[in-house]
Amino acid sequence: MTSATENSPIAPASTRILLLLGPPGCGKGTQAERLAAHCGIPAISTGEMIRAEIRAGSELGRVAAGVTITGGLLSDDLVNKIVRSRLSQPDCANGFMLDGYPRTVEQGKFLNSLLQELALPQPLVVHIDVPAQLLIARTCNRRYCAQCGSIYNIASHPPKNAGLCDTCNIELQQRADDCEDTVRNRLVSYERSTAPLIEFYRNGTYVRIDGTSTPDSVFEAIQKSLV
Repeated sequence: MTSATENSPIAPASTRILLLLGPPGCGKGTQAERLAAHCGIPAISTGEMIRAEIRAGSELGRVAAGVTITGGLLSDDLVNKIVRSRLSQPDCANGFMLDGYPRTVEQGKFLNSLLQELALPQPLVVHIDVPAQLLIARTCNRRYCAQCGSIYNIASHPPKNAGLCDTCNIELQQRADDCEDTVRNRLVSYERSTAPLIEFYRNGTYVRIDGTSTPDSVFEAIQKSLV
């Protein structure tokens, strides 16, 4: 595994569509926030949209709850409907970043067609690569604030006061699906359906980032690719 990047560097564009790819727990959420601010585009997490549906108790949310708790993935059709609705919003007209989508080659083909339909450029792909054992350790140590949504890692990015959110000062929580068995199931699902997506995009505008170092180092490597 190399520590820099592979394949073609990302070229500048006035309207920038970024795809952040990588297995669960690789740090996509952290990098998405920083990159969105850096590029001046909204960061769109399909995971958070799905969790919102679950909290709302919608029909989609009920289906999603039954699948995600076991580490499975929602069907392409259901996720595509969520994405189409979100990308049609006005704040996406000048670009956006997708975190957690597409997960399959079929979703990638749908996204390409949707971008053409919306008269948007094809995506610039950033692949954050992290070994499985490190992903398991990271995910099982993950905690979040139910009030502000801040994410912590009790091993690598702990709160200032143990167990409490730095901003809200309330007790941090652990997602029900952030346990080792579920993480392993998610990684199996990722390898089976999402890893081929890397090959799908490899001939386009694609860059691989070593995600094993600190969040700051990963962000610096991504920034160097955005030239």
